[in-house]
Amino acid sequence: MRRLVIIPTYNERENVSRMIDKVLSLGIFDVLFVDDGSPDGTAAIIEERIPTCEGRIHILKRSGKLGLGSAYIAGFKWALEHGYDLIFEMDCDFSHNPDDLLRLSRRLENDADVAVGSRYVKGVNVVNWPLGRLLMSYFASVYVRLVTRMPVCDATAGFVGYRADVLRGIELDGVRMVGYGFQIEMKYTAWRLGYRIIEESIIFIDREEGTSKMSSGIFGEAFFGVLKLPFRKIRAAQNR
Repeated sequence: MRRLVIIPTYNERENVSRMIDKVLSLGIFDVLFVDDGSPDGTAAIIEERIPTCEGRIHILKRSGKLGLGSAYIAGFKWALEHGYDLIFEMDCDFSHNPDDLLRLSRRLENDADVAVGSRYVKGVNVVNWPLGRLLMSYFASVYVRLVTRMPVCDATAGFVGYRADVLRGIELDGVRMVGYGFQIEMKYTAWRLGYRIIEESIIFIDREEGTSKMSSGIFGEAFFGVLKLPFRKIRAAQNR
């Protein structure tokens, strides 16, 4: 199976080269970076590494901050066009441990259509977050479960693997939320379409380098967008 890790970047020069080294060391994953015009030179660092990585590193460069959701949609389309079988989402800041890609990959190979690296499926596994942010994240997932009845403990998780058939089955251009609500909408859509979602417990460690991209606007979009989800008609893509 061909496996691709999609990593959106914006001002990640402190992390991106180490991330390339780590993911490639696992031996079975290619990486696609989707860079939104990082002014700190993140894209240039990636491009310098590409010739030395034997075709395993790729980059999509976009002009300006166009949103996390649209970055992943662009990455999903690229992955499907290039024939990948398993497609993963991951942050560039090492809050997600790249070693856990192996566990998510095994679940997709065996018993899952969507594999979620979950902070909350076995207690609360978050390190170095301020209490306020931790409570907001945890209760956001509780809120999603109450509103949508989706049986996922970490609905906002951004460490996720999909089988290619799932992404072909979802009408990607119909995904409406562009911030962190995108993560909820993708899981909800997959669940409503009958795909098998499993949660694999991970430990989430707050970034040590760079700055967080979370904002109140992103949170607000997710909060109000979730209220609309149960009333939406979810249809499979025509090319399913």
